[in-house]
Amino acid sequence: MPINITMPALSPTMEEGNLAKWLVKEGDTVSPGDVIAEIETDKATMEVEAVDEGTVAKIVVPAGTEGVKVNALIAILAAEGEDAKEAAKGGDGAQPSSKSSKSEPAPAKSEEAPSKPQPHAAEQASASSTTESAPAKPSEPAEKDGKRVFASPLARRIAKETGVDVAALKGSGPHGRVVRADVEAAAAGGGAKASAAPAVASASAPASPKAMSDDAVLKLFEEGSYELIPHDGMRKTIARRLVEAKSTIPHFYLTLDCDIDPLLKLRNELNDAAPMKKTDKGEEPIYKLSVNDLVIKAMALALRDVPSANVSWTDANMVQHKHADVGVAVSIPGGLITPIVRKADEKTLSVISNEMKDLAVRARNRKLKPEEYQGGTTAVSNLGMFGIKDFAAVINPPHATILAVGAGEQRAVVKNGEIKVATIMSVTLSTDHRAVDGALGAELLSAFKRHVENPLGMLV
Repeated sequence: MPINITMPALSPTMEEGNLAKWLVKEGDTVSPGDVIAEIETDKATMEVEAVDEGTVAKIVVPAGTEGVKVNALIAILAAEGEDAKEAAKGGDGAQPSSKSSKSEPAPAKSEEAPSKPQPHAAEQASASSTTESAPAKPSEPAEKDGKRVFASPLARRIAKETGVDVAALKGSGPHGRVVRADVEAAAAGGGAKASAAPAVASASAPASPKAMSDDAVLKLFEEGSYELIPHDGMRKTIARRLVEAKSTIPHFYLTLDCDIDPLLKLRNELNDAAPMKKTDKGEEPIYKLSVNDLVIKAMALALRDVPSANVSWTDANMVQHKHADVGVAVSIPGGLITPIVRKADEKTLSVISNEMKDLAVRARNRKLKPEEYQGGTTAVSNLGMFGIKDFAAVINPPHATILAVGAGEQRAVVKNGEIKVATIMSVTLSTDHRAVDGALGAELLSAFKRHVENPLGMLV
């Protein structure tokens, strides 16, 4: 029997992706582990491996197709000994792959909306991602003629908002599961509406604020005075996560000024002392520290010193992290992504510096793996290189904090009763008040300031 190859969910929050390239063609024989396609998500381009053995009977979705839904049929594989032409004809009745790919989570996750804390990146430290939450709990089944009806959490939420009765729908997901596309189709067609009683109840509830519609916005501008640029997947994810963050996280902000003259002196001394290595371009130092590298280390050590602030909030528990995994906002074409320096509290400055350079290069080339930008326990967003004095960043769930770093600038300060000139860097800590209250946030920021102004302690 032919085997369906479907669009895999390459991250817990992925709902659709772009089929960038096929690396096989119809008639090719593939084995488990063979790379067959490249899929573009909102953050990265990832390779997809075959999980079954057989012959590519039909490529259903051509290369370059955008917005392919998770679990949508993209190709048909003829099993061993089966005629490829017959398999291509019988694709509708094909069996889904019986094995699970390394990059493909369970179907329940692929349909889950990122309503719980996730990786993947708010604007000040995105992206994205968007990943990193606890697995979704199975949704409670509805009843249909005395039988249970299974639907994804996202499908149930959309059904509730649109007044669609999931029990009246025929699911197109695995094992007849009702998925988002089923609900949206029903809502668009005006069928499968819920009973009047729930509708009255929802009507009495206060309406959520709605953004202006496209038509309403465009009416404000003279026709021909603009052009429309469609949102790509990354920009949609950033927008969705920013709305999620600002709608669900009670932010508050703490700002401190740090004297970074000692830090700048230490940085210069360490860079001057860096051993040299031979490369294709000649001799180069094995590391070159930036101010941001020292900021990452200082933030990680501050979380080590104040472990009660190294947490994430869930409705049921406070997630206490054992290590300081620091996400760092990196600007890439079309948005931002937040690669993570894992266990930054335990790494040397040279390791952090080289790791961050590698992550930044691969982030801009969209070659990061989901585990490299999903998760983390805090984030750093540095706009100092643009001359920004100070700003407040939006927390990137599931983090409880994010540090916004401004430019170091020379200011007049009072030291021992005398006016001196010092290089001052303003930093603002955005904090989730559910997890970290004012005093705890102040303690964390004070610990950061202590490490920045006494940077020798970061070497031991």
